[in-house]
Parts: sequence; C-alpha cells; structure tokens
Amino acid sequence: MDTKIGAVDACNPASNDVGGPPIGAVCTIQSSSVPSIAFSSSEATLGRHLARRLVQVGVTDVFTVPGDFNLTLLDHLIAEPGLNNVGCCNELNAGYAADGYARARGVGACVVTFTVGGLSVLNAIAGAYSENLPLICVVGGPNSNDYGTNRVLHHTIGVPDFSQELRCFQTVTCYQAVVNNLEDAHEQIDTAISTALKESKPVYISISCNLPGIPHPTFSREPVPFSLSPRLSNQLGLEAAVEATAEFLNKAVKPVLVGGPKLRVAHASDAFVELADACGYALAVMPSAKGLVPEHHPHFIGTYWGAVSTAFCAEIVESADAYLFAGPIFNDYSSVGYSLLLKKEKAIILQPDRVTIANGPAFGCILMKDFLRALAKRLKRNTTAYENYHRIFVPEGHPLKSEPKEPLRVNIMFQHIQKLLSSETAVIAETGDSWFNCQKLKLPRGCGYEFQMQYGSIGWSVGATLGYAQAVPEKRVIACIGDGSFQVTAQDVSTMLRNGQRTIIFLLNNGGYTIEVEIHDGPYNVIKNWNYTALVDAFHNGEGKCWTAKVQYEDELIEAIETATGAKKDSLCFIEVIVHKDDTSKELLEWGSRVSAANSRPPNPQ
Repeated sequence: MDTKIGAVDACNPASNDVGGPPIGAVCTIQSSSVPSIAFSSSEATLGRHLARRLVQVGVTDVFTVPGDFNLTLLDHLIAEPGLNNVGCCNELNAGYAADGYARARGVGACVVTFTVGGLSVLNAIAGAYSENLPLICVVGGPNSNDYGTNRVLHHTIGVPDFSQELRCFQTVTCYQAVVNNLEDAHEQIDTAISTALKESKPVYISISCNLPGIPHPTFSREPVPFSLSPRLSNQLGLEAAVEATAEFLNKAVKPVLVGGPKLRVAHASDAFVELADACGYALAVMPSAKGLVPEHHPHFIGTYWGAVSTAFCAEIVESADAYLFAGPIFNDYSSVGYSLLLKKEKAIILQPDRVTIANGPAFGCILMKDFLRALAKRLKRNTTAYENYHRIFVPEGHPLKSEPKEPLRVNIMFQHIQKLLSSETAVIAETGDSWFNCQKLKLPRGCGYEFQMQYGSIGWSVGATLGYAQAVPEKRVIACIGDGSFQVTAQDVSTMLRNGQRTIIFLLNNGGYTIEVEIHDGPYNVIKNWNYTALVDAFHNGEGKCWTAKVQYEDELIEAIETATGAKKDSLCFIEVIVHKDDTSKELLEWGSRVSAANSRPPNPQ
C-alpha cells in the first residue's frame, strides 16, 4: 500500500465518513513548497507525532491504562493540546471504550502496556474486529535494545521471545506495526492508521518504551494531513449489476428492502434510504442494523429477526417474492438458530463491495453506496409489500397496568424508557434480554443506538457507554445492562464519574444470566447478588456528580426517571431495577429455545 502523504492544499478531506477522511488509498505528494510548521525538539518526537496523527483523524480522547512500558509514551500523548487522556480501570474496559467511541466518532484509540495489557485488551479488540470498527490499539513495547537478545523480560511468559503478543493480535487486527527504531517509525504509524481507516478494522501499534521522547528529523514539521481518496467502483461491473438487479426486482410483485449491519462500514445508510424513497418498497432492518436506518421513514415496517421479528414484519419479508438485503450478517444468532424462512433464489445480497443476485451472477469491485444510488434510478415504484403490511398491521397493545405495590415488570420499565428517547439521547443495549427489549424501542429521529450482536461479549456495554458518552457529550446515553454483565466490567462507572458524564444506567437486577438460562439453564447461571447502588455510591466517593436509586415498583421508577431528567439531569444516574428472575421478553423465550436447538444438534454420522 502507498503510504506517502499528500500535500496540504490537495488533501482536504472529501467527507467525514470515518473520523474525517473518506475511505480509500492515501494520495501522493503534489507539491514540495507547501508551508509547514517547524517544531521544537521537545515536540519533534515519535510520541507527539502519534498524538498529532490521532487528533488529525478525529480522536480527541484516548483510553489508557498505564504500565511501565508505556509511561513515556503517555507523557507525550497528554502533552498534545487536542488530545485528552481517559484513564480506565482495566485494559478490557479501555478497549470497550475505544469501541464505543469509534461507533460515535468513526475511529477510536486505546493505549496499554506490553503483553499483560495487550492480552487483557485483546477480547475488546476482537469484538471491534467483528463489528468492523476502526480502532487503533497502541502498546508500549520493550526497549529497542532488547530485541534480538536472549534476555527474559517481565510482563512476558518467561521466554526471550517478544512476539507472543504480536502473534495474538495478528488474527484480530488488519495491520500490525512493531516500532523499534526511529528511521521508519513515521511510515509505520501512518500506514497503520490509514489502514485502520481504509479497512474499517482495528490495527496494532507496538512502540518501544525508549523511543517516544527522542527527537527525530522526520517528526520536526507538522505532518501533512491524511487524505484517503475514495475507492472507485468498476463502472462496467456497476452498470451490469444494476441492470441485472433492476430486471430481477422490476419483475417482482411485492419486493422488500432489508438493511444489515454492514451499511455502517459501507457508509451506505443514506444511499439505502434514497433507494427506499425512490422505489417505495417496504423497509425493514436486521437487528444488528437498528439505528442505521431511520425508523421514522414512511415505509419502515420494523426489525426482521425471523421468529422474533417485530409484529407483522417477518410475515411481509418472508412472503415477499424478492428481497434485497444490504450488508447482512447471517449467523446463528441473527438467523434465530438458522430458522429464517428465506430462499436464495429470491434474494439479492449486497456486501460493501459485492453484489450477488439470487442463484445467478455475482459482481465484484462495486461499492454498495454507488450501487444503491444507481439502482434507485432504475427501479419502478412498487408499494405493494408496504400496502400489505399496512392492511394487516394491528397496533401494539399496552402492558397490563400495574397495581399499587405490584412488583415492577420489565415491559412496564421499557414503556417508561421509551418516553425518555429523543434526538438528544442514545441507547446502549447490553448482551442479554436488553437486546430484545431495546429492539422494540421506537427510535426518534437522531436517537443513537448501539449493541454488539456479532461478538456478544457480556460486559461490553459498560466500557462502550463510557466511550460513546465521551465521544458525543451533547447526547445523554441511556444504558440498559443486566446484573450478570455489569459484574464483569462494573469498575469503569468510576471513570464515567471522573469524566463528568451524565449517563442514565438502568441496571436490571434479576439474579443471573437470564439469556443463558433461556438457552440452557443450570446453577452456574445464578450469580451473587450485589448491593449495586451502594457499589456505585462507593465509586462516587463524594467526587463528581452521581445519583443512585433502587426501585421495585412502577411509581418508584416514575419518580426516579423524573429525578434523573430533572433535578439530577447533569449527574450520572444509576437506577437499579429489581425484577423477577423469570421476567423475560417473549422474544428471548422463543429465540433461546431455537438457539438451544441449534447448539444441541447431534454430530453428523461419520
């Protein structure tokens, strides 16, 4: 890959899809006479160059856990005026926070120490890889003089081979840079960052602990801004794909559109909506694409999730004679244990750079957003599927009204959470029953929504909430977290407080891992109950703004929400909601039984 950086006057970003720059190759030098700022020797260091590059691509907060191999690097990162250090309680949460930050900003970054920190953050990096998020993981590495020697270092497994961490990261990052000399440090760092942006995947950068503070001529001037020129579709292939797709869909009687999670990495959400506007088809989303398509669209019919779809959505999608899926991921969870009633011969599958038409041709080197915009001009308007939906649709009923002092039910709780949502809020849904309850929330225009469906790591939401809230402080984040997940990563609520965040956390206390109970129950799914509000009060410890409440009845929940949105609107609000251990959504019951059946299939005959 070409890693030269273009001239300032020729490299103004063309879009802000990913942290500012668009996706594509790095442009080449246009002029040698571009004025640039010269730095003093204290600023002309590797550490300051990395800091400037992070700020340049849109990272203004970096999530860190200090360790002896990264301390000098951290000195130089925090010296950069545009970069804020967010110290986390552990590396896993630092990685989750960078994940949440990347979802809101388009790119995130974390800094940890060698091996003990790197292997701790690895799970979060794997999750970001699965979700196609550009994340820059920086590790403070061994002294450059120790490479190639027979020395055994601390923070290793006791052998004189420093590559264990690198080998682990090779499977969950799209590029790895080991910076142990200054001569090519500039090129390695720039290549890593540009690759993260182009591939929309995490990258790994290891920097020897003795290098960040050393001045070097390659860092003596303001780095020329990144400008990643857009990728281009194969024009002939694009035209052929559009023609074949238009012919396929225009023959259909009741076609539908379904948005998938890869709309994000393809930067194609707007183009997808333009297509929906033009063709009039019924419009649905897969569960992991919730938030990527506006739910106020006039032809929106809900979430397509097989047997646990929103009401009347699956009937319309699965009875269609043609469906276009834009950026889908069909795994065992999204397919409800491989039980979707879809037929390949009816499907057009769009991936970020590929189009497959039913059992027929496939076209490569075609960008999804180019394809969608071109297709919008060729489709005949057909509103049949939406009209069918409109005819059979029956509005949702309301949960039974609670009696005074009746234990609070989950469906009542989410009825009140629905009223909280606006363009100034964002929802973070933890792995578990919150997946299903939050999926039923109707998102108003501009309301953010995130969850981690592909990787499904419990505890993700605490760090992700920290990162998301740090990235968009103008939004109030509403996090729905189960007690089992919270116990995995609870510590970094203290980091939210330290950074003045005003998130509302609803902690569902039902005494265990409910999602796992519905897949396969056992005594291991019961957890030790904590005094969660007291724990958060202990994190608070009189520093920052924090308010906690424990609720068991609807009137207590109403009062708590009024306080959180009124007198305590500028505080982090933690509301522990006590619910029955068997109070789950009907969708989880159905989904759990189907996933259980898929997991328990007997071995094929040998």
